[in-house]
Amino acid sequence: MTIFFRSISIVAFLLFVVLRSAHAEPVKLIFDTDIGNDVDDAMALATLHALQSRGEAELLAVTITKDHAECAPYVDALNTFYGRGNIPIGIVKDGATPQKSRFTDVTLEKVDGEFVYPHDLNLGDSVANAVNVLRKTLAAQDDLSVVIVQVGFSTNLARLMDSKKDQYSDLDGMALITRKVKAISIMAGAFAPIDGKVHLEFNVIRDIPAARKLAREWPTPIIWSGFEIGLAVRYPAISIERDFRYVERHPIAESYQRYIPTPHERPTWDLTSVLWAVRPDHNYFAMSEPGQVTIKETGETTFEPSPNGRHTFLQMSREQIAATREVLAALTSEPPQN
Repeated sequence: MTIFFRSISIVAFLLFVVLRSAHAEPVKLIFDTDIGNDVDDAMALATLHALQSRGEAELLAVTITKDHAECAPYVDALNTFYGRGNIPIGIVKDGATPQKSRFTDVTLEKVDGEFVYPHDLNLGDSVANAVNVLRKTLAAQDDLSVVIVQVGFSTNLARLMDSKKDQYSDLDGMALITRKVKAISIMAGAFAPIDGKVHLEFNVIRDIPAARKLAREWPTPIIWSGFEIGLAVRYPAISIERDFRYVERHPIAESYQRYIPTPHERPTWDLTSVLWAVRPDHNYFAMSEPGQVTIKETGETTFEPSPNGRHTFLQMSREQIAATREVLAALTSEPPQN
């Protein structure tokens, strides 16, 4: 698939300059994910940990939009595997996808009474509400310092927008977002036809009201990675089969094989949003001109160019696709820094 490069307008370029982080400072991130629905969420979390180990990112919290009891322990196990088991985790209430995952029970396996993948957040434990975690995390950060990577539904962020002042902040949701959030890097929508047809993307259609609210009202820049981007960058099957052998068992490789075994090469939808959020200046992607994304009642995503628009979406050339595939394989399979 070829996704044509477009020239970046003056406004888009200025937006890019504002959003890029100083080299000396790690990008402060909140990872909002429907982990458990697809394995690319888990791979994106592994990529974030690799970038943190390199000093490029700081993962402040993980909030979950898949409503199943295994998801939070699974995230805690992955964070613990990468040496960061103390990262706050928040869960959705009454979320859109309560179905059991194909792979999150990987981290529940025990041998001789001990977890294969240690963690201390267990099934049945009380877990904080995602909105509370979002508010607490944002309130503790410097102004305009946080990038939110949303790779699931917009449920948690829409609820954050509607939240009221509380023990964490005297600001309501919209004021707190405006003060603390630099941008959202979001995997959602579709900005090119797929097989000649309009594509209704999963992260949008599972909670259309929340996605519409986010697109219409969110007060900071939003950088959209559409369905076509991750679809173009397929994760190499050979990496799953060979690059995780530095340990006898690896939660990412096992999760991948549980979800759809190799030689299947999974699209890197969620990984692309992580990569742009941390490395916006590495030329892995091109950007559209600025404008406004609108989500129709059907879940269809449209884009209207506007010089003053706060929205842009990622684009890629054939050469960028090949380079990004290699970079994502290297980051996702990078050993923990223990």
